[in-house]
Amino acid sequence: MLSLFDIFAEAPLSNYSVQMLKVGEADLPGPEVFWMSDWGKSYTAAFQVALIRGNGITALVNTGAAEDLTQLNEKWISFLGPDAGMRREDSWWILNQLSRVNVAPEDVTHIFLTPLQLYTVSNVPRFPNAQICISKRGWIQYHTTHQHPHDDRWFVIPKDVLEYLVFDGWDKVRLLEDEEEIAPGLRTWWTGGHHRASIAVEIDTKEGVVVVSDAFFMYQNLERNHPIGITENMYEALAAQERTLRVAQHPIPLYDPLVFERYPDGIVSK
Repeated sequence: MLSLFDIFAEAPLSNYSVQMLKVGEADLPGPEVFWMSDWGKSYTAAFQVALIRGNGITALVNTGAAEDLTQLNEKWISFLGPDAGMRREDSWWILNQLSRVNVAPEDVTHIFLTPLQLYTVSNVPRFPNAQICISKRGWIQYHTTHQHPHDDRWFVIPKDVLEYLVFDGWDKVRLLEDEEEIAPGLRTWWTGGHHRASIAVEIDTKEGVVVVSDAFFMYQNLERNHPIGITENMYEALAAQERTLRVAQHPIPLYDPLVFERYPDGIVSK
């Protein structure tokens, strides 16, 4: 008969390291960050990619904006005004950030995209060995919606990336159900709220459960129970916040600069 020691000794390890990498910043209007609030204010957003490592997996949550920011910034400026636009130091570009932490593009085994937007998907083809994990709901919405006030088709996935996803990279695409286990200790769940393709990535670490998502932009969204302003569904946004607070010891908003104050060098768990 196996002892408890034997059972736990044979159980697969499921603790991962998580490090957040800054890949850009931009100033967002207050009502975009906090629903119907903070008029006349702006908040600096720190756009991030999560690097998850362990148990044979090297995963990214998002891939950052393209090396050339022209298309992204032209769209943002046309929508939000002349002060909008992403700013990025050369060292923040995703391949430079990964090089800094000794990760080559070929090392990446999984990419989680949340949501589908230029600032998340633009570098997907640079990771030739990665399984590409996308919300099935978001993928269906993208391919079945002709007009949408929040999602301009060619601003969601640029043509070169879309061609990669449906041709050369198609066998690597994994369409996620609302609840998925990717590997022991690594899960995803659909949040909606921000976009139809928004998900949460839930990671078991030595420091507790980490939840990374775009369903909340800032810690204050969670701490004040005040959802984001640019939400497609208030009830989904509130439900995502409630679940995150219930399960996560370390909630990580993908746009809050405070992540790097709470976790020096973005290291949430080693």
